[in-house]
Amino acid sequence: MAAAFLEKLGGDRVVVRSAGTAPADSINPVVVEVMKEVGIDLLASAARPKALEEATVRASDIVITMGCGDECPYFPAVDYRDWPLDDPAGQGPESVRPIRDAIEKRVRDLLEELS
Repeated sequence: MAAAFLEKLGGDRVVVRSAGTAPADSINPVVVEVMKEVGIDLLASAARPKALEEATVRASDIVITMGCGDECPYFPAVDYRDWPLDDPAGQGPESVRPIRDAIEKRVRDLLEELS
């Protein structure tokens, strides 16, 4: 969700890379549903869950983590920000919408900070 909001709201001002320490095989259908409600069609994009690689972290200026702790590679020159949010896995739309909205607010705040 964060990557999709960054791509939509950041446009060509940011390069977005998205990966996880334990990626799922496919995008959570409830996440697809609640993102479509705000005009973002995750199925129409090329984005798919993928494993986090050290090269991805090394190539980044800012890494947003969502509770990966020691599983995330750490490099001293990278700015890390942890966004502790609930995991939408196994939750219904009514529980995922507040997570989506919190992510959108954090993305907007980050873009404002960077501009």
